[in-house]
Amino acid sequence: MESSLKRNHLSRRQFVRLAMAAGVGAALASCAGGEDAAPVEIARTEPAPVGDNAYLAVARGQEPRAITLAALAAVGGIERFVKGGADVIVKPNICVDYRGYEYGATTNPEVVAALVELCLGAGAKRVRVMDTPIGGSAESAYATSGIEQAVRTAGGTMEVMNKAKFRKVSIPEGLDLTSWEVYQDILTADVLIDVPVAKHHSLARLSLAGKNLLGTITRPSQIHANLGQRTADLVSLIRPTLTVVDAVRTLMTHGPTGGNLDDVRLTNTVIVSHDIVAADAYAATLFDLTGSEISYVEAAADMGLGTLDLGSIRIEEISA
Repeated sequence: MESSLKRNHLSRRQFVRLAMAAGVGAALASCAGGEDAAPVEIARTEPAPVGDNAYLAVARGQEPRAITLAALAAVGGIERFVKGGADVIVKPNICVDYRGYEYGATTNPEVVAALVELCLGAGAKRVRVMDTPIGGSAESAYATSGIEQAVRTAGGTMEVMNKAKFRKVSIPEGLDLTSWEVYQDILTADVLIDVPVAKHHSLARLSLAGKNLLGTITRPSQIHANLGQRTADLVSLIRPTLTVVDAVRTLMTHGPTGGNLDDVRLTNTVIVSHDIVAADAYAATLFDLTGSEISYVEAAADMGLGTLDLGSIRIEEISA
């Protein structure tokens, strides 16, 4: 995706966004200390060109596994993204250890398991699933979510993110963040599949694929000082190979943790694209919003990391 902006120059919108955040953001940016941050080479396996495949696929139906398979088939199948011998990481949103996925705050286990099965079927060397919950320990949250059992049954591995593997790295394209501590395996895996649950968020409006990447870093609360731009800066570094948005059970209000089943809508939808911005922009429409109304989605588009213009891409909608 070519950007209309020069990489090292800010648009007027970006300049205003940074200026508004400068009072708090500048101090926290200095805490990141870019001068001693290590560069890192991210050797992601490039997906095959879009070709005749859909740029973005939306599948709807009663069975989470079936709609996940259908959406992936429409964008060219998992083999377009995962090659034999690949080291794959699947990053769901495993929110807290005191509520199951039915409350719409955690990615659906069936969606995650389907991805694990597909990756292993495509010849992946290993498939690991991981996250940093915001409530409770990883071990207890993995179990409560139902994801741990689903992943193990599918043949994958649940990994608790080791504190020693978080290291400060430079963010070459960052406009606010120039460095941050990121989980190293997230950066070095051949394939990273970002699998958020689409839900309301009290600060960001919505928690989608871009926001889901905060589970791969240290001090995520400090990203909130300039949430839109800082999240987009992280996207510019991490760059998932594939985005799969779980909108099976959508938490419509009181996010990100929820707690009332009356706040959950059974949307029965899965969205898939290689373009994280387009996937998030489409997911926003499920909440009667546009991508430009979600600060980090708009900022990522400004940086040339994907497209907000859903009318310019081929979208395939499927009933499965």
